[in-house]
Amino acid sequence: MSELSHSLYDDFPEYRDRINQLKLESENFCRMATEYHRIDHRVRGLEMNGIPVTDETLEELKYKRLHLKDQLFRMLQPH
Repeated sequence: MSELSHSLYDDFPEYRDRINQLKLESENFCRMATEYHRIDHRVRGLEMNGIPVTDETLEELKYKRLHLKDQLFRMLQPH
C-alpha cells in the first residue's frame, strides 16, 4: 500500500515551471497530464482505502500510469 504522491510536481520538482508552461501551451501534454493525474488518484484511492480490486486491474492501472509518466517526462526534456 503506497500513500506516496506520484504527482508530476512531486516526482519532477525541477520541472515545475516547464510543467506549467506545457500545460498552457500544449493541448496534448495537458490531456496526458490530466489522464496521468486521474489514474494516479484512482490507484492511490484504491490502495489507501483498501478497496477490493483484482491484482490484474491494479497492475494495469499502474502500468498505464508509468507509461504516461515516461511519455510526459520525455516531453519535459529540453530538445
